[in-house]
This record gives sequence, C-alpha cells and structure tokens, in this order.
Amino acid sequence: MQNDQAGFFGERTAAAYDELNGVACPVMIDVLAELAGSGRALELAIGTGRVALPLAARGIRVEGIDISPAMVARLRAKPGGDALDVRIGDFADVAVDRTFALVYVVFNTLFNLGSQDDQVRCFENVAAHLEDDGVFVVETYVPSFLHRLRDGQYVDAEAVTADEVRLDVLRHDPAGQRIDENHISLSVRGVQLFPVHQRYAWPSELDLMARIAGLRLRQRWADWTRAPFIGESESHVSVWGR
Repeated sequence: MQNDQAGFFGERTAAAYDELNGVACPVMIDVLAELAGSGRALELAIGTGRVALPLAARGIRVEGIDISPAMVARLRAKPGGDALDVRIGDFADVAVDRTFALVYVVFNTLFNLGSQDDQVRCFENVAAHLEDDGVFVVETYVPSFLHRLRDGQYVDAEAVTADEVRLDVLRHDPAGQRIDENHISLSVRGVQLFPVHQRYAWPSELDLMARIAGLRLRQRWADWTRAPFIGESESHVSVWGR
C-alpha cells in the first residue's frame, strides 16, 4: 500500500534519487505539455520534481501529491520548486479540491500502490478529478522481466565502475503479482540499500481498472516517442479519458 512506501523514500533515497535516476527526457515533457494544453496538471508522486519543474517551465500550471516529505523538500530546494502547490499524502486518495486537464504518474510509480484495491481506488479518484475532456496518463513497465527469473528471483549488475558496483536484486511472488526489489550500491562510501516493493499489473488489467472508474483507453504507446505498442514492448505510456 502507498503508506508502506513512506519508509522507502526517506532522506537517504531522496538524497540520491536524482543522481540515480537522471533527468526527465524532453520528449516526455513535450507529450505531457501537449496533453495538458492550457489546463492544469496534477502529478501523482511528484517526488523531487524531475518532471513537474520542467513542465511548469513550459507554462503549465502543475500541482502534486507525494507521501515523502524528504522528496518534496528536495523539490522545494530547486529553482521554482517553492512555487508549486504540493500536498503530502497517499497519491491514491487524490486529495485535492479541483479538477485537472491532465493527471499523470510516471516512472512505474503506479505499481508502488501495493494492492489491486489501492490501484483501482487511484483510478476512481483520478476520474473524479478529471475535467470532462481530461486525461489520465500512466507510464510503466510491462512485466517482461519474468523470463529472466530463475526460481522466482534474479541478481543483475546495473553498473560496475572503479568506485562503485550497483546491483539489482529481485524476488517475485507470481500469485500476488508482487516484486520485492533492492538496488544495492557497494562503494567507498559503504553499502547503501534502496528498496522497492511493487504490485505490478498487465496493460489489460489497467484497462479494466480504468473501465471501473468510467474511463476508456484513448492511446497506448511503447514509449514517449509514441512508438507503436506491440507484443515485444517492455514499457507503455497509456492515456485514458472519459
């Protein structure tokens, strides 16, 4: 559940988050700005502002929700960060007072909601905060990693340099569609752990969640360049509206 994520996104993760994940790609910002048009945008799990700040720089009025005060503090410290309206809380609740032309959640974060019930609740609350022609946009992976598993787990070397080794360690629960994952940094600074716990869903399941909320799929791409979504696609950007 989203509240369980609060401990995973504390000061340690917030301090390293931008370094580990880099900046948002300009194409993503282009697409989100186009979908927002002249309306307001709401980012679920706004974090350190990697998406919200460049989107706001395009003239889009952006608001956000995040469960982590440490992540939001990093956003506030950036130029323009103190101008954004951000609420601390569970993003599945969408606890805001107005409607939006665009609500979005990117970087696989929807799956941080740890149950199907929470994910459905998120869709329903988003739908209640969309303008009549508004859209809900989700970027996330397709669970294609399953073929890499051996005995329901794997260890992957994400980076190997003279100063640091980064490992990705994952265990899979197929019955619950859950993964317990830890990104481990071994360096001269010592050992650092960055845990992730997710409940994944296939695109078709997300479409059913949208239908429960009164939304229908409008577009689905393999990535932000709007490449066609096909059977071999490892990620998707999906757009739902009324």
